[in-house]
Amino acid sequence: MKKLSVVLATFNEERNIGACLESIAEVADEIIVVDGSSTDKTREIAKEYGARVIKTANPPIFHINKQKALSEAKGDWILQLDADERVTPQLAKEIEQITEMSDEKIDVYQEQLPNRKLFIRHQKLLEQRDGKIGTSGGEYAGFFVPRLNFFLGKFLRYGGVYPDGVIRLVKRGKAYFPAKSVHEQIVVNGRVGWLKHDLLHMADPTFKRYIERNSRYIDLLSTELKRDKVGKNPLQFINYFVSKPLWWFLLTQIRHKGILDGWQGVVFSFFSALRFPRAYWRYLVSG
Repeated sequence: MKKLSVVLATFNEERNIGACLESIAEVADEIIVVDGSSTDKTREIAKEYGARVIKTANPPIFHINKQKALSEAKGDWILQLDADERVTPQLAKEIEQITEMSDEKIDVYQEQLPNRKLFIRHQKLLEQRDGKIGTSGGEYAGFFVPRLNFFLGKFLRYGGVYPDGVIRLVKRGKAYFPAKSVHEQIVVNGRVGWLKHDLLHMADPTFKRYIERNSRYIDLLSTELKRDKVGKNPLQFINYFVSKPLWWFLLTQIRHKGILDGWQGVVFSFFSALRFPRAYWRYLVSG
């Protein structure tokens, strides 16, 4: 059986890290946690689960520490997780199975995915934003995992939120994070497939947690506006304060049926749309 490394980058995740590591305890041959100098008990809890913990700085672009964790892994395959994610027993079993398959068997597996059309459509949208993901030929070196996001008591399934595919399982030496942008996709040198079972993302169990995460994200968006030298003029003001948020809210609520997620779906779409004016305002006042 091929060895599996589980790697995480953390910062002040004492409320999440235990449940995350518990969910992979039966499948991980190695656990590596790169911690950005947490001030809580994150490192201590990780060590209780047998993790090798590396303490370092906490850079604004978190992918820097994710890459450090990836580089330390020694397993044949690497499962990269965030502390607020949970691997279900079904997903854990699927990971064990897929890492033992030949490329020919993986080809068959991909053709039989229940949500194949949805996954392919989602990947195409990501490639429109990020460019080509993986290669057209060669061996399989990475896998997207569909992710269910938890928001104020409910896993969201509409509003364009699902499948929220993230490349989490990669072959050692075949993937890396450029660590240049909050939006970037991990680079995979090989073919990329999909797993069928969901990764649970306990993203926002409370509104306070959502606002804290969202505020950090908006800071990074504001920095990118500055980097891209977006104009500070009335036209762009209207674009970011009216056009973009209105377009996004209607897109997620109507076209992507976010309303079917109930009041949580409406709230999520509304505050997601607000990222445009909030980021632009911070950019304006930053000088």
